[in-house]
Amino acid sequence: MYITITAQKVEGNYAQSAADFVDYLEKENEGKSIEEVEHFFDQHKDEISAEEVIKEIDGNTAKLKKKEPKFYSITLNPSARELKAVQDSPEALKHYTREAMKDYAKAFNREIDGRPVTVDDIKYYAKVERQRTFKGNDRQIMENQPYATKILQLKQEIRSVERGESIGNIKKLQREIQRLEKEAPHQLNGKRIVRGMYKPGPQSHIHIIMSRKDASNRYSLSPGSKYKASEVEMNGKMVKRGFDRDTFIKNAEKTFDGMFGYKRNYVESYKARKTFLNDPKLYFSTITKLPTNERAVAFRLLQKSGVNTALLSIPTNKIQLTIKAINALKKGIGKAIESGSIGV
Repeated sequence: MYITITAQKVEGNYAQSAADFVDYLEKENEGKSIEEVEHFFDQHKDEISAEEVIKEIDGNTAKLKKKEPKFYSITLNPSARELKAVQDSPEALKHYTREAMKDYAKAFNREIDGRPVTVDDIKYYAKVERQRTFKGNDRQIMENQPYATKILQLKQEIRSVERGESIGNIKKLQREIQRLEKEAPHQLNGKRIVRGMYKPGPQSHIHIIMSRKDASNRYSLSPGSKYKASEVEMNGKMVKRGFDRDTFIKNAEKTFDGMFGYKRNYVESYKARKTFLNDPKLYFSTITKLPTNERAVAFRLLQKSGVNTALLSIPTNKIQLTIKAINALKKGIGKAIESGSIGV
């Protein structure tokens, strides 16, 4: 499960309405029949309209300054294995989202009217999306890039010849383009994979938009707080503050595993991701020391993500990876993490 939390941000300025973001989330519904449309939902209601979402988020911004974010967003990105565990069911993902938002509320070190924050204090709206497109940080796009660059150069040459600015054999240049299109390493339905192309297989994920203010429009609940858990004196009173992002993500992961009986492999875990970022050698060493069956699964998951696991095939008692090998593994695993392809 790859979970991201981001603040509202549009070209360096905070928009005064959630309309653009909500419209972006509605794009997948374009051209669909009424039965196929995916609606917004919250903790208790289904089939909420985009208009209501905009109205509720925009109307819940009391005392927020123009330079403060009005809302935040969470994206829950299940891996292919996790989607298989829930049979890619939108209803199962909705159920999970509602449980994960309870974990989100618990991660706040805040009190409202003398009690801890609960999910009913969070004004949020969520939506299951069923498709994903290839982006620039996907391995397939990056590995196809040298071919894309050369193809673009050849097309520019053809245009130059057509305008009479240079001399060249257009048919020969076109044949070279065709050759490069076929030789690009990553293809889908006989075509070179490019940005914006829909990814194959189950791609369901959940977008969540949360108001910066609580449901009563009195208190600010910011998951972007730099404080995990602390107290500060305000108006003569000690007030709790902070949000623990690590706790939220760890608990959301545990919630998924508990709900669906999911057997999470080490390389899929948030703990593994943190270890990789902070201590790559420990990350690699831990993988090689996993029980045989778990290690085999870990290797398969990494290989599917394009990581060269041959560099990990070293006897555990001789795990002296060279700097070159470490860097090669870091590069491969880093790309997999960025694209969410191993769900960590």
